[in-house]
Amino acid sequence: MKLKELVGKLNVLEVKGDMGRDICGVQIDSRQVTEGNLFMAVRGTVADGHNYIGKAVEKGAVAVLCEEMPAEQSAAVTYVRVENVEQVVGQVATTFYGDPTSKLKLVGVTGTNGKTTIATVLYEMFRYMGHKAGLLSTVCNYVDGEAIPTEHTTPDPITLNALLAKMVEAGCEYAFMEVSSHSIVQNRIGGLTFVGGLFTNITRDHLDYHKTFENYIKAKKLFFDNLPANAFAITNADDRNGMVMVQNTKAQVKTYSVQSPADFKAKIVECHFEGMYLNINGKEVGVQFIGKFNVSNLLAVYGAAVMLGKDEQEVLVALSAMKPVNGRFEALRSPSGYTAIVDYAHTPDALENVLNAIHGVLDGKGEVITVCGAGGNRDKGKRPLMAREAVKQSNRVIITSDNPRFEEPQDIIDDMLAGLDEEQMKKVIAIVDRRQAIKTACMMAKSGDVILIAGKGHEDYQDVKGVKHHFDDKEEVRACF
Repeated sequence: MKLKELVGKLNVLEVKGDMGRDICGVQIDSRQVTEGNLFMAVRGTVADGHNYIGKAVEKGAVAVLCEEMPAEQSAAVTYVRVENVEQVVGQVATTFYGDPTSKLKLVGVTGTNGKTTIATVLYEMFRYMGHKAGLLSTVCNYVDGEAIPTEHTTPDPITLNALLAKMVEAGCEYAFMEVSSHSIVQNRIGGLTFVGGLFTNITRDHLDYHKTFENYIKAKKLFFDNLPANAFAITNADDRNGMVMVQNTKAQVKTYSVQSPADFKAKIVECHFEGMYLNINGKEVGVQFIGKFNVSNLLAVYGAAVMLGKDEQEVLVALSAMKPVNGRFEALRSPSGYTAIVDYAHTPDALENVLNAIHGVLDGKGEVITVCGAGGNRDKGKRPLMAREAVKQSNRVIITSDNPRFEEPQDIIDDMLAGLDEEQMKKVIAIVDRRQAIKTACMMAKSGDVILIAGKGHEDYQDVKGVKHHFDDKEEVRACF
């Protein structure tokens, strides 16, 4: 593609060099640059791309998009200056990859909890209905049936557009995508066209990045503010910020709720550890999911499928065939009669939801032992809240290591314990070694009890001092069984 076509829609402030150059790739990471590429110098949160322009040119970049013209320039390179590179990267990537979202129906899911379940179940459901579909999620990206490992909830704009273009090439009609608050603020989804957006809920998370809860809410809301008029916006009416999210959207607004009147409404008829019977918009359906929070998730799925033109009856039949997502409220039954639940819950709200779901099934007929920790180098403010939430709804709590990253595990545990008073501490023991913590919980459990192992879910590693060591909560539980 010619450089002038690639940057044609941008507000270009200055050009030095030939705009007729052929561009065979676009990059924001100088290490990935190859011969004939356009390098876009983004001022990131960790590094400034302007410092790597020279390196990109050495590696073969024939064009540079920047906010400041470099002091040293090469005659063999074209330099294009714009006001804010980060804001236009998505647009450039979309143009280079042939605007993939104009050729498939892209639905975005945002919120603190539930994104992975909703996006994954939608992907599975549409494939079950006979469509080719793609998925962009925290657990794994899929191009129809092909798995492509993922590093972030939402990839960078170039990876994102390359994946979407691959989906178009594979004949996908639909794509379902988790949209993180970081990606909204950093314009990673710039240039993409969404046919629909879903809001799950918003509770304290990522304050290490957003600094305040208000900033976090604004980041999520921006996604709905930018939806086009021909799109749909489905929001959770049970969340206190549910209607705030859609107050300025041009999209068609629909609501879902398990508590109050809404376009998509459900109530639990029966609940077991194997699944639930639900009444959705007046029709009964059996599902293989557990807990009120999952009723909300399935309602969002149901609503999105209906808004995408699917028959309600067909959607309910498909819902009954869907299975829980890897590491999201996965129940494992022990030979000695207790149940272990492995769940990704890593925020106070998610922990509360999962424990509520467990109590909803137990109905006072067994004890709950919770094993949980908190991630290192992340929002420290939620650590005491996590401990308090665990203690509030458990008979015993074992505080342990999660992904300590570059912090000392004991320091993270101490931050969690600092949230508890003397009375609460009577229920708690701290075991730094996660394997020992899980073993201890299994030794404590009696027939009819439930162990919740929270925080890591689908992850099969522990991140310690920059190294990912193999560790899988489900493997550990099965070894104890």
